[in-house]
Amino acid sequence: MKKLPIGIQTFSTIREDNYLYVDKTGIALDLIENGTYYFLSRPRRFGKSLFVSTLQALFEGRKELFTGLAAYKRWDWNTQYPVIKLSFAGVARTVADMKQDIGNILQSNQKRLGITCKDTTDIGGCFRELIEGAYEKHQQKVVILVDEYDKLILDNLDQVEMAKEAREILKDLYTTIKDYDEFIKFAFLTGVSKFAKVSIFSGLNNLTDITLDRRYATICGYTQNDLETTFASHLKNADMGRIKEWYNGYNFLGKQVYNPFDILLFIDNSFVFNSYWFATGTPTFLIKLIKQNNYYLPYLADLWINSSLIDSFDIENIKLEPILFQSGYLSIKKVKEKKRGGYDYLLDFPNKEVRLSFHDILIDYLTDQVVEKGRYQDELYDMLENGKINDFSDILSRLFSSIPYNNYVNNTISNYEGYYAGVIYAYLASLGMDIIAEDVTNRGRIDLTIRLGGYIYIIEFKVDGDGKALQQIKSKNYHAKYQDTGEQLYLVGIDFSSTKRNISKFEWELV
Repeated sequence: MKKLPIGIQTFSTIREDNYLYVDKTGIALDLIENGTYYFLSRPRRFGKSLFVSTLQALFEGRKELFTGLAAYKRWDWNTQYPVIKLSFAGVARTVADMKQDIGNILQSNQKRLGITCKDTTDIGGCFRELIEGAYEKHQQKVVILVDEYDKLILDNLDQVEMAKEAREILKDLYTTIKDYDEFIKFAFLTGVSKFAKVSIFSGLNNLTDITLDRRYATICGYTQNDLETTFASHLKNADMGRIKEWYNGYNFLGKQVYNPFDILLFIDNSFVFNSYWFATGTPTFLIKLIKQNNYYLPYLADLWINSSLIDSFDIENIKLEPILFQSGYLSIKKVKEKKRGGYDYLLDFPNKEVRLSFHDILIDYLTDQVVEKGRYQDELYDMLENGKINDFSDILSRLFSSIPYNNYVNNTISNYEGYYAGVIYAYLASLGMDIIAEDVTNRGRIDLTIRLGGYIYIIEFKVDGDGKALQQIKSKNYHAKYQDTGEQLYLVGIDFSSTKRNISKFEWELV
């Protein structure tokens, strides 16, 4: 069997050293034949760098690397193009470090192309010299490939002023691409996020965004067919149903795909199901954003947003939803066309790995209970699976009592219904339960519905609500939609006290 290309992002290395390769060269040719300037957003570790490397080898005319691939017979190997490749890898937290990183990248291109910039400290000027010089020296238009175009910004979202500095530096660099159109054959930019057009892309408005273009939905990632063909020998006797449940589900308006990193690590670890992709980068900034804005976490389970919200965001007005989508923590579940034009998208967690891991991380940040977390999770699952409703109140009371006092200091988090609901929701979602948040009925919305082991729990939360949570369920007849299911139905009203920071009243009825 061919070796697994774990951590290898260079096309030539994969082909020369006999690593397994899922052929994306046909898609690369389609791109080149259909346009000139492209932008692609995909989550981290999704294969963007490998695709950029594939484009580079193609334009440089390295025919020997493409034997047996889709591009071999379709590409004109008689013409080679000079390639300028900007690949951002390290972390830069100051303006000086950012300029130094870009300077090093430009210097690497100068060496490879045999061109010397007059003033290497002038980033924009050096980039322009590279384009003109490459065109004149090679007598061919230039190809520009930018990998992780937004990394300098994303690495600094926790220090907004520095992120703005990064944006301006990159804006000046990328504007050159549009200004030098006459010298450019092809340009392709990749990144995790798409920033609003009024910011970094304002000087580069001729890019075609293929992020949600059905034709290129599988440009990165592995399809189900890839697993059943290219990976057939590697996945022999594996539980394909569980693999799909754990790792499939990323949807870019075409065929759903797997994150390559998950599949490669899953095979390499002898079919052990684990959170391989999620473990490579904890979304610390996202969790902080959720906590600072008292975001109502159950919304993440059934989140409808419009195309403008999913499309982009800006540093001065950071929205959680587009970041969660673009970074891969949420994916498209449904698409709904609006009567007045445009589309709405239903977002949800793409698969079991992300759902369980994301909520595990949320618990840590909301409660600081890393040690106790596992015990509460086990008790909650056992209680709900067996209908031990009286134990539910005790477990929740102990859970909130154990949350450190400093979680509440200098904020009003204990006054928000969403905080208490969010903690409970995160615990339950981390167990993989069938949960419906904001469950719609003809009389209103149920805060939380849980189905497990033949039991249905209809739950309403209140903060300082004078013990009216259960009363609201009954008065609005929320439970009517589940009365004919044949399952045991519990109505549960949970009232919290903002002063005690715990349950003030817990009521339930069996109907």
